Amino acid sequence: MTFVSSTRLADIGAPPQIAIFDTAIATRNAGDHIIMDAVERELSRLFPLSTMVSMPTHDRLGDEAYRLLSQSAHAFVGGTNLLASHMDAYRQWRLGGDEMLRLRDLILLAVGWWQYQDGVNDYTKLLLGRILHRTRLHSVRDAYTARKLAEAGLENCINTGCVTTWMLDADHVARLPEGKGEAALLTFTDYKPDVESDRKLYAQVRRHYDRVLFWIQGAGDLDYARSILAPDTEMIGPTLPALDAALAEVPGLDYVGTRLHAGIRALQHGRRTVIIAVDNRAAEMGADMGLPVVQRGDEAGLECAIAEHAPSRIRIPQQAIERWRAQFHEVRR
Repeated sequence: MTFVSSTRLADIGAPPQIAIFDTAIATRNAGDHIIMDAVERELSRLFPLSTMVSMPTHDRLGDEAYRLLSQSAHAFVGGTNLLASHMDAYRQWRLGGDEMLRLRDLILLAVGWWQYQDGVNDYTKLLLGRILHRTRLHSVRDAYTARKLAEAGLENCINTGCVTTWMLDADHVARLPEGKGEAALLTFTDYKPDVESDRKLYAQVRRHYDRVLFWIQGAGDLDYARSILAPDTEMIGPTLPALDAALAEVPGLDYVGTRLHAGIRALQHGRRTVIIAVDNRAAEMGADMGLPVVQRGDEAGLECAIAEHAPSRIRIPQQAIERWRAQFHEVRR
């Protein structure tokens, strides 16, 4: 999506520089690029004339990153499952002593909590209390994440759903196909293997669809899929452009798979979608927003989801999204 500013040069002041903590830097999971594409689209909409500078989350920050942060009006953390109850042990987000001392006033954009977990420990409460903004509203992916952040002492959080879903408004959802297509785009999740369940998933997909394509989202997906897929399965390379090309060009293509954000990308492209929940992310977003989610191992539920002819029931929390956006309206130019 392209954003064109209609602001006259004479009316432009000094647009603020915006920093983005980017989960697509130093990653082997193409799903991170789906998330960051949506993050950048949203921030470009809010700050159309601002310079955007990217910071890694999967690696430590250097002096240049801190210099750029010091020059930025806002620093946003791009949404993925970066938070956990024990941040001293969980390393999805590379934070340590230096970051705790130097980072301040970060703003969450559709960030989520890693898995269902026990109580938030004291280190995590201290860390998040120091680095996250205490007054700006934080956008979180689901109600569970909002509850965990409240447990950590951060009450200024609202459930907006994942930023990847924000374009799925009522008009978009109404145009989604109601009946099954002729081809299926399948995914597995390398870090959540269940060979028996995934073989049954593949068998169901083969029964329902004339053509099956497989997208390699994670670095280990291909090796894992070798033990399940037939040799003649059509493979799609592990890049976002490759996925987009398949979703744009293959006629009658449905998505059925365990990769949450591949399923959301399919929805963005107007494709009928069934997401198989293998962790808390899809389960919580299915409950909160009506995403088309079936629990792993629910063969009857998957059979119904593939075969039924029915409209989609996705509900985007538009009021919460607009409330989060509204706090930045005064600095858009």
